[in-house]
Amino acid sequence: MASRHLSRSQVLQTLFECDSTNTFTGDAAHAILLRNTSEFLDGDADIPFAEGLLLGIIAKKEEIDQMITVSAPQWPIENIAPIDRNVLRVGLYELLFGDKNAVPPKVALNEAIELAKAYGGDTSGKFVNGVLGAVYRSIGSPGKNDALKETVPLKHEHLGGLLLVAPEEGAIKVALVLDAFKKWTLPKSKCIEGELSEHAALRALKEELGVSVEKVEPIGEHEYIAHDPATGKVIRSVGYFLGCATAPTNLIVTKVGGIEEARWFSEEELGTISLYDDLLPVIETGVATAKKICL
Repeated sequence: MASRHLSRSQVLQTLFECDSTNTFTGDAAHAILLRNTSEFLDGDADIPFAEGLLLGIIAKKEEIDQMITVSAPQWPIENIAPIDRNVLRVGLYELLFGDKNAVPPKVALNEAIELAKAYGGDTSGKFVNGVLGAVYRSIGSPGKNDALKETVPLKHEHLGGLLLVAPEEGAIKVALVLDAFKKWTLPKSKCIEGELSEHAALRALKEELGVSVEKVEPIGEHEYIAHDPATGKVIRSVGYFLGCATAPTNLIVTKVGGIEEARWFSEEELGTISLYDDLLPVIETGVATAKKICL
């Protein structure tokens, strides 16, 4: 059976070649695609699907590139690694302009992330997931609730999380905590009855790091399904906020909620550590906001 996954990989290879030679025209790209599929796939590709995908991306390239610029403001498009840049073009085309019945949005996201992991660098999957996830949420997260349908309604929990930042030598540093799964994340806490997520976020900062801030700014929200050992599956909605310290202060780890360590990180270090993929857009938004109000 012809593989659409393999077809996407050949479209990616074709776009990479077009990018390196600056030949983003339909005829030239089509010729490269046919050469690639005949040389490498020997009939295993879905050629009509690959042709439609490639020519669609070429036709919408200007709009797609503009979306990349808006969704990843810290990364000028010319500075994005060529593989990552073209994986984003594939993913964004299928997400925004493709046939949703043939390729549902969640499939488009997952396929692009797999391409990034297979052909990009160590952080490519995380980067692509962050950018595409931000676009996915900006268009209303189509199909998101499909994963939440249960025969028995799930319990819904609300939490508040806080991104603590501080200026240092003209740059922004970010405070993160290491959880029991060896992932760096943000301090967060469940809202008690009647409590706003902002208050829960401030409480989490105090409880987990021993730090207080006077003012916070909302920077995003996230909803996901988690497993609670006591109650089973729950839907958790987290409201994230930005808090600015005057300088990177000493972080006091209190071991609350399985937190094992806390550290300050530079922007450059964020791309080298193990983060939850869905937190990357929240952190990027927070850092961009912090540069405006803290520097």
